[in-house]
Amino acid sequence: MARTALRTAQRIIPVRDDCLLVELAGLDQTLALFDALAGDAVSGVLEIIPAARTLLIRFDPDRLPPARLVDEVVARAGRERAMAPGELLEIPVRYDGEDLAEVAALAGLSPDEVVRRHTAGHYVAAFTGFAPGFAYLSGGDPRLHVPRRKSPRTQVPAGSVGLAGEFSGVYPRASPGGWQLIGRTPLVMFEPDRVPAALLKLGTRVRFRNMAEGAIADIAIPARAPPDEDARPAPQGSVMEVLGTALPVLFQDLGRKGQSAQGISISGAADCASLRAANRLVGNPVNSPALEIALGGFGFRMHGAAVIAITGATSPVTITPRDGVALQAPHHAAIALDDGDIVAIGTPSAGVRAYLAARGGFAVTPVLGSAARDTLAQIGPPPLQPGQRITILPAPAGALVTTEMPAFAMPASHSISVLDVFMGPRTDWFTDEAVRSFLAQE
Repeated sequence: MARTALRTAQRIIPVRDDCLLVELAGLDQTLALFDALAGDAVSGVLEIIPAARTLLIRFDPDRLPPARLVDEVVARAGRERAMAPGELLEIPVRYDGEDLAEVAALAGLSPDEVVRRHTAGHYVAAFTGFAPGFAYLSGGDPRLHVPRRKSPRTQVPAGSVGLAGEFSGVYPRASPGGWQLIGRTPLVMFEPDRVPAALLKLGTRVRFRNMAEGAIADIAIPARAPPDEDARPAPQGSVMEVLGTALPVLFQDLGRKGQSAQGISISGAADCASLRAANRLVGNPVNSPALEIALGGFGFRMHGAAVIAITGATSPVTITPRDGVALQAPHHAAIALDDGDIVAIGTPSAGVRAYLAARGGFAVTPVLGSAARDTLAQIGPPPLQPGQRITILPAPAGALVTTEMPAFAMPASHSISVLDVFMGPRTDWFTDEAVRSFLAQE
C-alpha cells in the first residue's frame, strides 16, 4: 500500500499525557508500522503494544513532545514489514475440543478436515495480550476463520487450543474465555520461573501437530531459572506473624513495566502515591514491596522490633503490647513496634486500600522483576494466610525516616467524590447523549 493511502487509513488518538493510540487499516499495516518503530527507534518511546489494528505507544513526554512523536509515526508509516522470521515452535495438540463439531459446522467442513487444515497452516505470533503468555497467532487457512462463542465460558482449561476470527491461540492458564475450543496441548505455555517465561513471543513461527498421528518430536523448552532462595541463606530479622485477614492482603510494589511482549500487565499497587509515601515514611526506596490491605480487618503479632507506617485508607490502628493496654497509633506516620506487640487494622472511615511498609522492607521473592501480586494472571507472591510469618529485613545504614502529609484527603463512604477524567480514545463510539449522561449522573 502506498504511504499516502496508509495515512488516510491511519488515526492517531491521545489516550493520556504519556500514551498515543495509532489506528491502522489492518493487521499487516499494524505490524509493518510496529517493525518500523522497533527497527528505527524513537528516543523517548518507552513501550509499543501491538494489537490487531492498533499500536499503543507509551512515551516520556518530558523527552518526547506528543507532536514530534506524531511526526515520527507518520514518517515511518507505509514501510514494508522488516521483522526477520522468528524461531519455529511445534505445538502438539490432542484434537478433542468441545467446540470442534461446531467449528466444523460453521466452516462447512468435517471435523477431520478442520484438524487437517489447522495442522497444515503456518502461523506467526502477531501480538500478545489477554493473559501472560497468550499470543494471537495469525495465518492459517481462511476457511477456519470462525467467530467467537456467543456466550464465553467462565473457565477454560490451561493448554486449550482455540480459534477466534482470523486467529488461533493457546490458553496458557485456566481463565475465562470465549474462543472456539478445538483441542488441547500438554505444553506449559507460560511459567514465571522459566527464562523466558512465555514460549511464544512476537514473531515466533508456529506449527500445530496432531498427537493422534504418532510420536511428537522432542521440543526444546527453556530451562527454569534456579530459585533465588536456594542460593542464599534465609534472611535474618524481625518477623511479622499474620493473625487474621478479612479480605486478601497482597504484596504490591510499583509493578512490572515493559513486559507487554510476554502479555504481562503492569499490575502493582492500586494507589501508587500511598505506597510510595509509606516507604518514604520508614526510609525505604519507594518501590519496596508493601502490604496492600483492602477494607481493613488485618492483624499481626511482632516477633522482634520494627518500624512501620500505614498510609492510604484512613483505618484505625490499634497496638496491644504485652501488658495488654491497647493504644491507638497514628495514620501516615512512622510507628515503632516492640517484640510481642499485636497490631489490628480496622475498617477505614475513608478510602478503601491501606498500605503497610516496614523499615528495611519485607523478605519476599520477586517474580519477573516485581513482588506485585497480579490477581488475574496469578503472578507474584500469593495472598497472606493466618499463621504465615514474614521476615522484615534489617534497614540499610543511612536510611532516613521522614514525615509528610497525605497527598489528598481520602473519600468517605457517605460523601460524593468528584473525579477529573480524560475522555478516552473510544469516546466517539458513544453518542453525545451517553457522554453527557456519564458526566452528569451520580
